[in-house]
Amino acid sequence: MTTHPYLRAYLAGVFVTTLILPVMLTAFIVIRLVLQVPVPIERGLIFPMALVPAGWGLWNMLWLASHERTHLAVGVHGAILPFLLLPIGATVARCFGVLTLGPTSATWFNACSVPYALIAVGFCCGVAAYYLVWKYIVGFLNRALGIAA
Repeated sequence: MTTHPYLRAYLAGVFVTTLILPVMLTAFIVIRLVLQVPVPIERGLIFPMALVPAGWGLWNMLWLASHERTHLAVGVHGAILPFLLLPIGATVARCFGVLTLGPTSATWFNACSVPYALIAVGFCCGVAAYYLVWKYIVGFLNRALGIAA
């Protein structure tokens, strides 16, 4: 299986998010419709559902293309991705009116204020989670598809 390595890299990258995002969508539907939370959560689903899977696939293709030169481990490469997704996601959320940035906190949907310190802790946990998912799951898929040693 030596043909189309970039297609296989893309498919290995989108695998994880393709499995996780329907679970997140189910949780959002339960929160919005069953628990009757009056926050328009569906506006916040646009970015993750549309861009994150493609971003993961393209990021894995970039890892494959640059691995010969950089020799960067797939986990470290995956841990860099949140540093790109956070500013892009915040920009998209601000454009859609989902996020308002204040002096001490960010306000989501004009209803929920989150202090920047809590966002920083969550971001650090997210980077660690990305590292582990990329190292163990995407790395395994890359090896199974024959695009990584």
